[in-house]
Amino acid sequence: MEADQLFVEMLVKAIVNNPNDVKTNRIIDERGVLITLDVNPADMGYVIGRSGQTARSIRTLLKIVGAKHNARVNLKINEPEGGRGPRPAAAATTTFSSQPVDTSAVDDLGI
Repeated sequence: MEADQLFVEMLVKAIVNNPNDVKTNRIIDERGVLITLDVNPADMGYVIGRSGQTARSIRTLLKIVGAKHNARVNLKINEPEGGRGPRPAAAATTTFSSQPVDTSAVDDLGI
């Protein structure tokens, strides 16, 4: 196993609850090195992080490891079976109720 692949496995195993389910695969092609990561579905939130911040940080560190070995390294995180899938358009927008709101308690504040 190469240094970049070992680095990803060590890092991800340290942040998930099911480290035995962490699997990586390393592929070399004309664009560089691609490391694919598979984790337990319950651990996806730990790997992705809030707004993708953890995944972005892992990728940044991996690029540094790759640069040290004169290689362009990318990380692909495989979504587990039965994953969330694409977000429906309705879930991305906020909807408000069309019912009237009682403002009688603040109408006489003079604001």
